[in-house]
Amino acid sequence: MVFQSGGPTPVINRSLYGVIAEASADPRAGRILGSRHGIEGVLRGETIDLSGQPSDLLDRVAQMPAAALGSSRHSLASDDIGIVIERLDALEIGYLLPIGGNDSAETGHRIAEAASAAGMKLNVVHVPKTIDNDLVGTDHTPGYGSAARFVALATLGAGLEAEAMARAAPIAIIEVMGRDAGWLAASAGLAKYTDRDAPHVLGLPEVEVDEERLLVAIEEAYRRHGFAVAVVAENIRTADGVVGGGAEPYHVDSFGHEYFQSPASYLARRLMERLGVRVRDEKPGTIQRSFIPAVSPVDAREAEDVGRAAVRYALEGQSDVMAAIERSPGRAYSCTSITVPLVDVAGAVKAMPTEFLDRERYRVTDDFLDYARPLIGDPIPAPARLT
Repeated sequence: MVFQSGGPTPVINRSLYGVIAEASADPRAGRILGSRHGIEGVLRGETIDLSGQPSDLLDRVAQMPAAALGSSRHSLASDDIGIVIERLDALEIGYLLPIGGNDSAETGHRIAEAASAAGMKLNVVHVPKTIDNDLVGTDHTPGYGSAARFVALATLGAGLEAEAMARAAPIAIIEVMGRDAGWLAASAGLAKYTDRDAPHVLGLPEVEVDEERLLVAIEEAYRRHGFAVAVVAENIRTADGVVGGGAEPYHVDSFGHEYFQSPASYLARRLMERLGVRVRDEKPGTIQRSFIPAVSPVDAREAEDVGRAAVRYALEGQSDVMAAIERSPGRAYSCTSITVPLVDVAGAVKAMPTEFLDRERYRVTDDFLDYARPLIGDPIPAPARLT
């Protein structure tokens, strides 16, 4: 059985395709079931037979964003675990492959432990997915490269727009996803070739924000170039809490994740009051994880590869592990597949390392750019300006 969980990505269905294709080619896998809307499908008895699906349909599904099986953010209650084990046993499931992020890894780990305690033979292998790129134990996650490409292209366009509209709306603040880590917001730096190019300021959760210093940095870029673009993650923080969001979240999900008011809107208001110019705040929302033209071929290939690898690991007898990506040393980009224990991934967050952060200037370093460039496919074009 395979299911998809958490926020979708542009390539999550490539992983699903990889699971189905690899399992279909191996008689040990038997029938292949999909659970509708994540683990909720197991609890509700909503499954779909994926064996024998038309190949042309699977090919088309593989090219689509979002989650073809439907996704879920359901956190298993204690009473749910026993029901899940009973349902999987009744369906004679021997291999379970969740496709998801760190919350899905936690779900998989809990099921693996419960199955073992019940004496049930169930191999659980997690397939990594998240645009946030924050899973422990893997060099990067499928979904990140494509979302990063979208953010970099959006930043390129927003920069040229602000420059063109410098007399009417010279400043833009773009808010992107990234609840606990700044990998996605940092990818905006892939659009920057010179000091004039956007982004001029990055707000990342790993760098505690001094609000006044952040506003000054944006203002200085505006004074220097006549326009400015800042890209911020959704939960950038000061010592007192999320920027503009106050101390209390407006929503807490079943996994305990907190959601606050928009820092981009707050910063835009502050800058308009401060500078007397129009400041746009942009929030791409789910389009950043569903925009087909921004899909990275590297990302798509690796998403399928991890799905296939997870099936192989499960059939080999491995369980309670994630099919992770390990980057090979050397200048030429290549990766191999490895496994890491799910207990190390479950509920954990991989923050950006210090060497990727230019804390003083609210930017990223060349080390980060070298890390991220191979993941997004073709290079982001440099801005062209008339002379």
